[in-house]
Amino acid sequence: MKRIILAIVALMFIVQPVPAQTSNSSISSGKIRFNSSSDTKILVHYMPWYQTPSVSGYWGWHWTMNHFNPDSLDVYGHREIASHFYPLTGPYDSRDDDILEYQVLLMKLSGIDGVIVDWYGIEDFWDYGIINESTQALFDYIDMAQLFFSICYEDQTIGHMLNNGHLDSSEVYTLGQDVMIYLQDNWFNNNAYLTLSDKPVLLNFGPQYFHKSSDWDTLFSVLDTLPLFFTLDNRLVPVATGAFPWPPMWASQNGVLTQQALNNYLSDFYQESASWDYLVASAFPGFHDIYEEAGLGFSYGYLDPLDGGTFRNTLDTALNHNPDVIQIVTWNDYGEGTIVEPTSEFGYQYLEMIQDTKRDSIDPTFPFTVEDLEIPIQIYNLRKIYEDDEEVNQILDYIFNLIILGDLQSAVVIIDSLNSLVGIVDKNMYIPSQYKMSNCYPNPFNPTTTINYQIPELSIVTLTVYDVLGNEIAALVNGEKPAGNYEVEFNATGLTSGIYFYKLQAGSFVETKKMVLMK
Repeated sequence: MKRIILAIVALMFIVQPVPAQTSNSSISSGKIRFNSSSDTKILVHYMPWYQTPSVSGYWGWHWTMNHFNPDSLDVYGHREIASHFYPLTGPYDSRDDDILEYQVLLMKLSGIDGVIVDWYGIEDFWDYGIINESTQALFDYIDMAQLFFSICYEDQTIGHMLNNGHLDSSEVYTLGQDVMIYLQDNWFNNNAYLTLSDKPVLLNFGPQYFHKSSDWDTLFSVLDTLPLFFTLDNRLVPVATGAFPWPPMWASQNGVLTQQALNNYLSDFYQESASWDYLVASAFPGFHDIYEEAGLGFSYGYLDPLDGGTFRNTLDTALNHNPDVIQIVTWNDYGEGTIVEPTSEFGYQYLEMIQDTKRDSIDPTFPFTVEDLEIPIQIYNLRKIYEDDEEVNQILDYIFNLIILGDLQSAVVIIDSLNSLVGIVDKNMYIPSQYKMSNCYPNPFNPTTTINYQIPELSIVTLTVYDVLGNEIAALVNGEKPAGNYEVEFNATGLTSGIYFYKLQAGSFVETKKMVLMK
């Protein structure tokens, strides 16, 4: 292994990254910030509110909704989560570095210019503090990926804190101003924060507490530069620059939002926005929430994705109005089913459509292909397999930088070399197609033998050795593993000669094989 790693490191110095193109870029603080040839930017509305035991120590509410049990697995090895959809990586933590790297690489390769983060402010109340930490963690990766970043502030948080005794009514404007100062000091002045006409872009999912224009005047009065402010559905006059559309589930009838009702809503919105100086448009793949099944007592309704037709319709409609920003609703709201992040159900369908839109309607020089979208999951799985291997992770860091610089060819060469370490031969499809455990080798053995197995998706894996009486001798593997090919050595030093059995259990797959120790 060491010799192969050293060979790959040598390859890193032989393969030189292609210099980043600067013809359509702006340079700020020594960094290259890529822009498309058009002024229109595509940003995804992003939810930073997920927690898992491996990172945070517990399953967060947005995976469980106090109803589902992610520790329970179905016959496919999928965890039970609060969603009709299942991420390709399995349920994840919003502070997991490997997930954040995977997500920003997917955005970069699909033509997405950045994120609009659904943000709950700065207070240590409920999960707001953790969401703020997760937002900063995401921002760090967005910055490294040379993408853009913006905030959609949820002022409903003020009402929640008031109703639960965390905040007094005399403190609401002071807290609101503190929130604005935090945004200015931490993000507005960063070169990665999205601006239009040199003003930071700030969205509000509402207003839901500060309903009057004068309320926001008070909040913004502490800022050095007023933001370009956009509210939900309708422009809050005169403080807001404009508004942004969202799936109008309030227009559902008998639990279904029809395409006609959707089109009527969009027609009214874009007609109203025609007089605004700036336009934030939106596109969305559908809507299928899990709230009723979670026992929360309601559902907002269902918007049929039409196998990508709804997304194509809303994306084309947005483009036809020459927007400054197209907001994709959403990257990862699994609870409401408005997702373009790759899942087991629809794969890379929506990212492929964004690629086509980027190339055909915004930037004809956009270079990345559908096949390129499968690279981030390879990197993610290699991170998980070699999470304790500093040398491999240094190589993966180098690969990340190659991709950001646009040198995919060199990145793929090195990824293929790493993949060969675990017998991966299909560079475009890292994930094995089935569960399998091979015969150990050598067999008979003394005192060590190697067991190889493969899993096609994220699974809870146990690999255990037993004697002929069924007594457990060794637990070789016991934990969650991403899809991939694995190699495990069993050392029988200290055991007597004889027959032993090794048993693999992964998801619903169980297989037992025999091995012989001969001393």
